[in-house]
Amino acid sequence: MIFLIYLLLGFVGMEILSYLVHRYLFHGFLWRIHRTHHEAHQGLFEFNDVFSTLFAIAAIILIIFGVNDPLGDPRFGLGMGITVYGILYFIIHDLFTHRRFLPFSSENRMMRLIRRAHQRHHQTVDKVGNEPYGLFLFPYDKYPERRKKE
Repeated sequence: MIFLIYLLLGFVGMEILSYLVHRYLFHGFLWRIHRTHHEAHQGLFEFNDVFSTLFAIAAIILIIFGVNDPLGDPRFGLGMGITVYGILYFIIHDLFTHRRFLPFSSENRMMRLIRRAHQRHHQTVDKVGNEPYGLFLFPYDKYPERRKKE
């Protein structure tokens, strides 16, 4: 049970941290790196991918230091929560929303809602005024389902 609590804390904490880092650092003094994510580019990777790599390294370190007691050591649960967040981020953000690597389509309402909100964030290449900054934390009611004309 304690493992699941730490896993959930790692996941939710990662979304909160991601929102804050994205809004205040990526769109602040780290804009020169993050800007590569907002501009059209050629190739598989962008300079902005360094941030995902750093988050993954943090998760790996936590898992390594907690692996001797995976169900009791908070580091293992937190690392796994960050890992689950990273996997969902990769699937929803990179594959589904930005159609990178192995793009796919989905009719899942929640995934389409997240994509609409993130596309709003990318509506401009400006450094400021680009809500929402979170992947999951945003006002869902601002991005209603578009009705298809029949």
